[in-house]
Amino acid sequence: MGVLYNEVPSGVGSKGRLRLSRKDEQRLLRIGARWAVEEGMGSVDDLAHTENGGAIDGADPSLISEKAYERGRPQQGTLGSGNHFLEIQYVDKIFDEKAGNALGLWEGQVTVMIHTGSRGFGHQVCTDFLDVMAGAVRRFGINLPDRELACSPYRSAEAQDYLAAMRAAANYAWANRQCITHWTREAFIRVLRSSPEDLGLSLIYDVAHNIAKVETHEVKGKKKQLVVHRKGATRAFPPGHPELPPAYRHTGQPVLIPGDMGRASYVLLGSEQGMRETWGSTCHGAGRVLSRHQAIKRAKGRAIYRELEDQGIYVMSKGRHTLAEEMSEAYKDVSEVVDVVHNAGISSKVARLRPIGVVKG
Repeated sequence: MGVLYNEVPSGVGSKGRLRLSRKDEQRLLRIGARWAVEEGMGSVDDLAHTENGGAIDGADPSLISEKAYERGRPQQGTLGSGNHFLEIQYVDKIFDEKAGNALGLWEGQVTVMIHTGSRGFGHQVCTDFLDVMAGAVRRFGINLPDRELACSPYRSAEAQDYLAAMRAAANYAWANRQCITHWTREAFIRVLRSSPEDLGLSLIYDVAHNIAKVETHEVKGKKKQLVVHRKGATRAFPPGHPELPPAYRHTGQPVLIPGDMGRASYVLLGSEQGMRETWGSTCHGAGRVLSRHQAIKRAKGRAIYRELEDQGIYVMSKGRHTLAEEMSEAYKDVSEVVDVVHNAGISSKVARLRPIGVVKG
């Protein structure tokens, strides 16, 4: 855990190990995780197990503000803060042995889950375009109950520019996770003094959970092209879907639902029913029951890291309040949430993963 904590920068405003030129950054925004692989951080097999091959077409770096470039340049390859984490886990239970075999999962196996995104770069892209969309709302005479629902018609210049900038942010995020994946492997190799082949640290799947994508779905019996915005949700396509990589064409897409750092996370598979009822979407996470302020108040006088150690979970965190904000009581029980998803037929349970060690920002 100490090596991982040192190898992967974390915390608010953390700066990474990479020093990107403007040309590097623009290329990264166009080709996503492929940039990291070309720089020696990972393999083409990683790209084959990443949504969209690690990059979404249509990104336009020319639409990115100078401030977003400034924020993004030092943060590539960093974990960040808040609910972002790097977690060493073990497979506690397999619910579907055939599906588990197809994903390369078995009981007792050690796994690593990485949850982070486009960092300050993506945040700045959003901030910049909220102002643009506010102008579009006035221009098109749209009446909003809440200004944060700022929007613009799909074919408008504002919407098209936003989608192109958002795709650049998504590509930044895929590259970010690929860099962290590479450094995580290096940490395991160094500490366990083993080869990558012996360790078998292969990527199961990398999936976005805050992105708008143009997709075709059935609406009232007719195929329609839609912009599906998954916010706090993850794509969950069924077996046979043409956008799935060959490795998962017959199983359906792996779905990752992390819980809190004291309980569990889950791997599921997308389903046909989910495709019909939710346009191929499943939740990504348990969801909070306490605000960050409420959680800090409830944790006053407690040593959260010690409580986790008593459960056999070693945690390292940079932020002073992070462990309080992210304690188990701040979240719904992920097992109950996943049971709802499974019983509703939206996605099917494959494996439950228990935490051993957690790096938080």
